[in-house]
Amino acid sequence: MPVVLEDHEAQRSRRSGGREARRAIRAAPLAEDIRPVRAGLEGGRYKPLDRADLDRIHEAVLTVLETVGFANAIPSCLEALTRAGAIHGPDKRIRFPRRLVFDTIRNAARGFTLHGQEPQHDLVLQGTRVHYGTAGAAVHVVDVEKREYRESLLQDIYDAARIVDRMDNIHFFQRPMVPRDIPDPFEMDLNTLYACVTGTTKHVGTSFTTADNVRPALDMLYAIAGSEEKFRARPFVSNSNCFVVPPMKFAEDACGVLEECVKGGIPILLLSAGQAGATAPAAIAGAVVQAVAEVLAGLVYVNALKPGHPAIFGTWPFVSDLRTGAMSGGSAEQALLTAACAQMAQYYDLPGGSAAGMADSKLPDIQSGFEKGITDVMAGLSGLNLVYEAAGMHASLLGFCLESLIIDNDMIGQCLRCVRGIDMSEAALSIDAISDVCLNGPGHYLGHRQTLDLMQREYFYPAIADRFSPKEWAEKGKPDILQRAIAEKKRVLATHFPRHVSRVLDDQLRARYPEIRLPRSAMGY
Repeated sequence: MPVVLEDHEAQRSRRSGGREARRAIRAAPLAEDIRPVRAGLEGGRYKPLDRADLDRIHEAVLTVLETVGFANAIPSCLEALTRAGAIHGPDKRIRFPRRLVFDTIRNAARGFTLHGQEPQHDLVLQGTRVHYGTAGAAVHVVDVEKREYRESLLQDIYDAARIVDRMDNIHFFQRPMVPRDIPDPFEMDLNTLYACVTGTTKHVGTSFTTADNVRPALDMLYAIAGSEEKFRARPFVSNSNCFVVPPMKFAEDACGVLEECVKGGIPILLLSAGQAGATAPAAIAGAVVQAVAEVLAGLVYVNALKPGHPAIFGTWPFVSDLRTGAMSGGSAEQALLTAACAQMAQYYDLPGGSAAGMADSKLPDIQSGFEKGITDVMAGLSGLNLVYEAAGMHASLLGFCLESLIIDNDMIGQCLRCVRGIDMSEAALSIDAISDVCLNGPGHYLGHRQTLDLMQREYFYPAIADRFSPKEWAEKGKPDILQRAIAEKKRVLATHFPRHVSRVLDDQLRARYPEIRLPRSAMGY
């Protein structure tokens, strides 16, 4: 009997060792060309609108631009648009003839790249290539351990950038929070930019409060790039620009920022953020019409300033809960709006960016999971080039959670696997494998050469999500995903301090900009 027990223990040990070895293999980094998911996979399989629907939206957009137009254009905007062919009416609204809109769409920049500070993070915006990232202006951070919200700080922005720098499935980092510890607008803009570009080598998106704040930021970016020419050749920062106040009015300060960013060589995210039922029509189709009209007006504006300047078709219509008027970022209606906007960007063959993943849930819980999963996967399947707000956001853009970046990285990996779709090659149809296993082999595919070959290339394995059996789960102390995310957040923040901005250059930046607030101790020095 002892011998039998010994053999049983040995067999169990070997089985367990085999499982652990396979898990170790799966956890090892893969070469880019064999990864099952990666930036730039092509979506576009999900289409809530058919061609006739797209044509009708396009016709409605042209009608709105011709007959309603925009109010509140600043003098420089008015001059640029009228020079391009827009019409300034006696009611002081500026309208856009169809020919002007057609010419702009035809000549606009397309197929361009959003650069990272390191080339492996470059994002090619073309066709239905999909990329996920952060965004937002949350004013709170979610403290998951205390189940509380606190004000967001500059340190939180830097920490979020560092975490994103380590997340394979989050492809760009747009500023997701406002540093509430810096009330001065110039210092806030400068420090936000500094925290972002020193925290990650991925492409960064940021905003500026006024036009006067752009020039010092550009000087900082030119210094980090090595020169103005080098930055203009590879701009690794884009400007998220809310140039429009829905419905159909220009935003004075943002328009000034837009003009300075175009001059300075910064790509522009033309951002229209109407809220259906409040500042946009309650009808989903109408909200799409208004958003597309507003962004096309912005595209005319940018191209009137500098033909062919890189600009992203940033239709971001949000959803209201019509019972209360509150925003509902995690709703099915939001998912439909985002997918429809992706289709309109493809209709014009323009690089498109919209929002998904904006959970209404206040914590990374079950509600957060289904809200983020539904909206993010539909955005990816629709072929949206840039999915903003995809990770970390809660409370309909009011709260940001560092642990959720880690959880959402797994979730986005699953979304990307859906985007990739099904291999329909002759080899994938598996006639030879079926024949081999059934006629020659053991009657299963567990050790078959096809299974081993596809194990890494075809299947996505989450980093922290739980796939243990109930027995294994109990043996490991019954961990849950939030506990594992907390531990991983603490590990990354304790060990990962990017050094792509050298200490010498950082000394020069701090001497030039005494407004920089992020302490050296927070950067691991």
